[in-house]
Amino acid sequence: MRHNLLPFRSGLVVLLLVTLLMLFFRTLSALPSVQSGPCTVSLNVITGEDQGYTMKIEAQSRAGVLMIDLESMVRALRLGYSNGQAGLVIEESFGMPGTICTIMADNNFVRVLSRNPELPKRVIQLSSAPSLIQSRLLLPVSQVCRFFSIWLDREVVYNPSSSQISIRLDRKSSAELDGTIGIVSDDGHSDIGGGTIQAEKEKTVITGIEVKKRSNGAVITFSASGVEAQASLVTLNKEGYTYFSLEKASCDIRALTKVYGSGGVVSAITPKHVAREGLQFTIALDNRSFVINSVEFQRDKKRNTYLVYVRTATDVEGGRRTDKERQIAKVLSRDIEKWKLDTIVLDAGHGGKDPGATGGNGTIEKDVALNIVRDLGRFITEKWPDVRVIYTRKEDIFIPLLQRGKIANQSGGKLFISVHCNANLNRNVRGSEVYILGAHKTKEALDVALFENSVIRQEADYRQAYKGFTEEYLIMTSMAQSAFVRQSTSLARHILNSDDQQTANNRGGVHQAGFMVLWSPSMPSALVEVGYLSNPQEEQILRDHQEQKKIAYTIFQGLQSYRKNYEISSMAAMGR
Repeated sequence: MRHNLLPFRSGLVVLLLVTLLMLFFRTLSALPSVQSGPCTVSLNVITGEDQGYTMKIEAQSRAGVLMIDLESMVRALRLGYSNGQAGLVIEESFGMPGTICTIMADNNFVRVLSRNPELPKRVIQLSSAPSLIQSRLLLPVSQVCRFFSIWLDREVVYNPSSSQISIRLDRKSSAELDGTIGIVSDDGHSDIGGGTIQAEKEKTVITGIEVKKRSNGAVITFSASGVEAQASLVTLNKEGYTYFSLEKASCDIRALTKVYGSGGVVSAITPKHVAREGLQFTIALDNRSFVINSVEFQRDKKRNTYLVYVRTATDVEGGRRTDKERQIAKVLSRDIEKWKLDTIVLDAGHGGKDPGATGGNGTIEKDVALNIVRDLGRFITEKWPDVRVIYTRKEDIFIPLLQRGKIANQSGGKLFISVHCNANLNRNVRGSEVYILGAHKTKEALDVALFENSVIRQEADYRQAYKGFTEEYLIMTSMAQSAFVRQSTSLARHILNSDDQQTANNRGGVHQAGFMVLWSPSMPSALVEVGYLSNPQEEQILRDHQEQKKIAYTIFQGLQSYRKNYEISSMAAMGR
């Protein structure tokens, strides 16, 4: 009996081992693939309760590390961006006034500037720099999540089991984030509030250099973040070099290497890191063309800047002539800037608790308008990097009509475009229309304005806020904005006459009506009704995102024609 049990026990052991191996290989097959090469990751964007979207973003797996394509993620988040030299310049407007972020390949420092020049600059230091691989700017997924969390102050989470990044745009992060510097670590954990951030606070980061010419020399301003650094200056030598040094300091070496043209005493500034975490700027001065009397420096604690003063022998008469020429150039530059079409305000109609019109198949006006405005803003940013785009809303939130005009005025807008969808009891009515501010001339125009203006009833204190908005006020406002009527009409006509609008769907010329959203902006303004959700065929078109992109590009083509005509007319009016 004993000998007969041995084969049975041996067979049982073999069976157990086979079962364990099968479970092991089944577990392995269930794990996400870590093979090297291109891949995709799902990005789940939550814009509100039960609202949002999911898109695939490009990525690469390299040596078992998932690297996210930053440009692909920025596009998926519908942020404005432009490609710089080996990097990205990204814009966001989730809150006013919005920020601009610059992230570069092989550079651990990410600069964040507010559109409000009075607000301080921010520097986010990455524990490893982004990599530029095959023209793609890649960053490990853990650092991507932490970077966007710190910059946007939103909750960004990566789930490796589902290979999905989730970001909530509808509310700010509950985490306590440092307002000046954020540290992104390799393991995806924030060092904010810990020893690493404290160590960084003990260092100075030089974020910018500005040279201002003077009749008796120049002033070099080194902008900084962080605590005050011990500074020293080694004065001019025979070759014309001055050395300005800072202890426990750092900077973006490539970004702050400056070479200046002829005509000024400062020829070039070159930074380099030196021993004991120091930073040294070599300042090359033109001591052949100028007699240099002295070089000194001082610190401005209030502005957190270091100032280097270069004083030269003064040519009084020449200095006066130069100052006069500079004043004239400043006036001319101011006039040019006044006429320059450098800021466009885009207004997505309705939003939040105000859905606007709703089609028979459930298509909601506020969603269509927001998608078109985002795509239009992206076209403007990509094609015109010199033009700033301001959004009255980039999320599904409710913005009062009066506030939309204030946003446009406070941002220094040069154009205001409001995007809506139309509706009519007659389901056969279709086509796009463009309106400008003015007293209505047809019942149809009045009906459209009354529908769009009815949104004020969503505001708690609308009777008090809009008690002065009477028919008489409309007439006075139209007269006050008479300077913009010609430009507004021109803008509307160019949008109507753009290539894709040359169809039977175009319902006539430029209309005018008393839209409240157009009463406040002090600039050329137009309201575009892109189509009728009440028409079944047009609703089918308006709910398609690809068709929404086409509509946005159509409006952009109208803007292109308007801008070309506007700038030619402006230069002619200035006699140039």
